[in-house]
Amino acid sequence: MAHVSAAERRPQLIKAAIDLMTREGVAAGSTRAIAAELGVAQATVHYTFGTKEDLYRAVMEQLTHDLIAQVERAAHADAGFEETVAALAAALWQTLREQPTTHQLLAELSMFALRTPRLQEALEGHYREVTAVTTKLVTEAAERTGHQLAQPAEILARFFLAGFDGLSAQHLSLPDEEAELTCLQALVSTVVALAGGRMELVPLPTS
Repeated sequence: MAHVSAAERRPQLIKAAIDLMTREGVAAGSTRAIAAELGVAQATVHYTFGTKEDLYRAVMEQLTHDLIAQVERAAHADAGFEETVAALAAALWQTLREQPTTHQLLAELSMFALRTPRLQEALEGHYREVTAVTTKLVTEAAERTGHQLAQPAEILARFFLAGFDGLSAQHLSLPDEEAELTCLQALVSTVVALAGGRMELVPLPTS
């Protein structure tokens, strides 16, 4: 049998892990099961990644990269600010509708990572990268269209992502196409209003 280098084996194992955990959940993703999914020895997983947590980290990074690439392709260089925000929301929502299991797996891995110290850095990296890319797209749209932002681009990005995460959880748990479309439009409208300074923030109680 021809030798396969760790560099070649790495993407194969990541795909095998994604395929297995997409079908059966994160709890099923033992190194033994992932090795069996690809048809290799369990030792191959440990040789390539070291630990199960290292493989999980690579899975999170791959899923994040794939989703970001799809959303970035939706950004149009000649669109206005409002149209850009709407296009990004629509593109991200399309990934949820077309690949619900990918979003579900990311959500499962995120919850798992919160209780796994070795994965907390990977979880922080996931949210940091998603926030940074969203911030960059908002900033570029504002600069391209001469739109003066009333709030920092990162605040707008974090607010948008927080709203999208909530809508994603609802879609996966209690889908309602009509309600989801209205809520998504409301989220985009709120982001645009916040960016344009057309929304007064209500002060919170201090105690």
